[in-house]
Amino acid sequence: MSNLLVVPFLLPMVVGAVLIFFAKHHRLQRIIAGLTGIALFVFSIYLTYRVYQSPEQMIHLEVGDWRAPFGIVLVGDMLSILMVLMASFVGLVCLFYGFKTIHIERERYYFYSFFFFLLTGVNGAFLTGDLFNLFVFFEVTLISSYVLISHGGKKFQLRESFKYVVMNMVASAFFLVAVAYLYAITGTLNMADLGDRVAMLDQQGIINVIAIIFLFVFGAKGALFPLYYWLPKSYYGPPAVITALFGALLTKVGLYSLIRTFTLIFNQNPAFTHTIILVLAGATMIFGVLGALSKFDIKSIIIYQIISQVGFMIMGLGVFSADAIAGSIYYITHDMVVKVALFFIAGIIIQLTGTADIRKMGGLLKKYPLLGWSFFIAAMSLVGIPPLSGFFGKFSLIVSSVGEGQYVIVGVALVVSLLNLFSMLRIFMNVFWGEETDITFALSNEQVNGLLRTVIPLIAVTIALGLGAEPAFQYVSAAADQLMNPTHYIDVILP
Repeated sequence: MSNLLVVPFLLPMVVGAVLIFFAKHHRLQRIIAGLTGIALFVFSIYLTYRVYQSPEQMIHLEVGDWRAPFGIVLVGDMLSILMVLMASFVGLVCLFYGFKTIHIERERYYFYSFFFFLLTGVNGAFLTGDLFNLFVFFEVTLISSYVLISHGGKKFQLRESFKYVVMNMVASAFFLVAVAYLYAITGTLNMADLGDRVAMLDQQGIINVIAIIFLFVFGAKGALFPLYYWLPKSYYGPPAVITALFGALLTKVGLYSLIRTFTLIFNQNPAFTHTIILVLAGATMIFGVLGALSKFDIKSIIIYQIISQVGFMIMGLGVFSADAIAGSIYYITHDMVVKVALFFIAGIIIQLTGTADIRKMGGLLKKYPLLGWSFFIAAMSLVGIPPLSGFFGKFSLIVSSVGEGQYVIVGVALVVSLLNLFSMLRIFMNVFWGEETDITFALSNEQVNGLLRTVIPLIAVTIALGLGAEPAFQYVSAAADQLMNPTHYIDVILP
């Protein structure tokens, strides 16, 4: 059973390499890529079920039969397997949306290969139980993203992707520095062993310094305030499918790493470390929504909503209670689905109207009702309107924060949620409501509905997560309990 943990990153790695040899045969590439995406998603469902049913709700693999902490360890607990499942689902819908929207010239230049290499790095980062291998999988993800973010070679893309590359290179350098410091004082990089040894160290000062370096690294990759400045324009240049993939997965890898390390390793002084995280969460919410309100470009608005929602996703870690972290895990799951749906819809609108300026649009709801109501449901879920998934994520975060006496962050979250509502309603009123403009629509209703076939599953999932919030919270609560009880993780890996 434990050997199955290599499949989520080994399968896309092998397929990505194979697709290089078929770069000029786009139909064959699509067939191989589509079958691989389906197989990966189905396998992730099976793996999630097996982990949930296992006695310890966790499986691990000692690669090469080298015992931990001396060898490489892969760990599938409830959080990491859930992230693999969601990454596989997001990857699958992005793949089929790409079939309809990616130009054949992009396909010929190894789009599908680097798509699967990106999934290799993302799934590997979720499953590794070793800090240095987390760095390795980060680099696999980043190298793939460097290619995808500049794919097509437009001048704007190349200029903004240069900032993206530089920022991530700096963050990676600090990652190595932090790893070196941590190894110097503990003599290990196995996460379970680090959790055990750091708890026994009487050097809280140096541990706090190292924790802040890791916070900088993962905050830069996860787009926390004030390290998000590289994201808005970098994500604007690529096609909608690539922006959706990045918005759903890349920031989540940084947030997952932050949650993992600050619950397992840097959990000794939450009054210092987690208070800083809580402050950064509030600032990220505020500056993200202000950026969204300042824009009239539909794609830019949704990109800034990535930043704003990052604050909600990390809020539970700052509060640092089981219920709050459960709310964060649920919110991450919800956001991965809704953000992809919004970027897909934005891409359809831009392709349909020939502009991204919401002030130049109007009346689309009359001619394209399915497009309009799909956007409305996704937008209301993002904002947190019941009974959609966003409501239950925010409700859990706010209730748990009130229970811990964190009233300031509750106030910030409520105000930002109202501003998010205004931001999304502004798009709906400008684009879909009112009188039709003199824009010549480039797509027929049938063509729009054809593109929406990849959006409908996402809308269905956000509705299902809302209506099925109770069983969903049973799972994320169990995952949060594992995180808040690091001795269980340590005892399984180091019996």
